[in-house]
Amino acid sequence: MTQTPRVLDAVFEKSAQSIRDSVDESMSEIVFLGRSNVGKSSTINLLTNRKNLAKSSSTPGKTQLINFFNVRYRYDERDFNIRFVDLPGFGYAKVSKSLKEVWQNNLVEYIKNRVAIRLFIHLRDARHPHAKIDDDVQKYITEFIRADQRYLTVFTKIDKLNQKEKSALKREFPDAIFLSALKKQGADRLHIEIFKTVFGDNP
Repeated sequence: MTQTPRVLDAVFEKSAQSIRDSVDESMSEIVFLGRSNVGKSSTINLLTNRKNLAKSSSTPGKTQLINFFNVRYRYDERDFNIRFVDLPGFGYAKVSKSLKEVWQNNLVEYIKNRVAIRLFIHLRDARHPHAKIDDDVQKYITEFIRADQRYLTVFTKIDKLNQKEKSALKREFPDAIFLSALKKQGADRLHIEIFKTVFGDNP
């Protein structure tokens, strides 16, 4: 790609409890998933250049719904529409067991059966690259991912590592993207990967 796709506009569309009350599947969807407090909201806000588009919370498990955002990209003087989907964080604490089971079931149903999903962006905390729950989620998704879907690992909070730790992480995960919402680093590469996945190299 000769240039970086840029986001012109992004608006909150709807919150849903499950696949049954979700928005229609008229647009390709980019799904953001990860542990609670990994920085999903910060990542979406960074990509869309909007400070409070996705609401972040200091309380793990606060984002209990599937949140949809309509995003308009500009590339090569043309506009392209994509939908960002912010899924509830997994691995959260301090919620009742029954509620937790409902969230997890709704989450599993959505990621397995939603036809519009083209890209799974799995956000992982750079400080905890070997968290078992992240490994389990990756293994699980790769078991049912379709041929027209892609899975991408993105390490957040990369600014929390020193240079030696960053180098080691990049050697171990050469295909991952490394992101810092705080320092606004890594967004361009992620934009390119999102755009290429949905529209190809030469849309």
